[in-house]
Amino acid sequence: MLITYTQHRAEVNNVIKMVKIISMSLSEAMLREIDELEKTGFSGRSDVIRSGVKMLIDDMKEKERLRGHGECVLIFMHNKKFENAFIKTKHKYEGIISTQVHSNLCNDKCLELFVLHGQSEKISEFLSDVRKNKRTDYVKLVVP
Repeated sequence: MLITYTQHRAEVNNVIKMVKIISMSLSEAMLREIDELEKTGFSGRSDVIRSGVKMLIDDMKEKERLRGHGECVLIFMHNKKFENAFIKTKHKYEGIISTQVHSNLCNDKCLELFVLHGQSEKISEFLSDVRKNKRTDYVKLVVP
């Protein structure tokens, strides 16, 4: 992805601020997805991208709160036909899983919910393994 930027004066909440304008390369498929998201109430593509970046930053900050020994909830979704792709991962982290809920959803989707209790490094490894799996449709770590 190529990203370039220039500075621009913009009014945000009646305050003039210097903001950076970036240009980036995205696939046609991703642009179509962004355009669809825009229709749900965003003011433009930039607003969609800003919102996505903010969500990513918030997720990373949430993960950073997990230090030492802790508890959290890991939620992810996948297609039912790919259940076997996750079995090995679930067994690998049995030592930190205190509760597991599996639910079959509509459209051949499965929801996995794990209450995790253990060292943050091990929890981060579990999260990373789930995110790396190309069969994962959605992942969210909730840290109290």
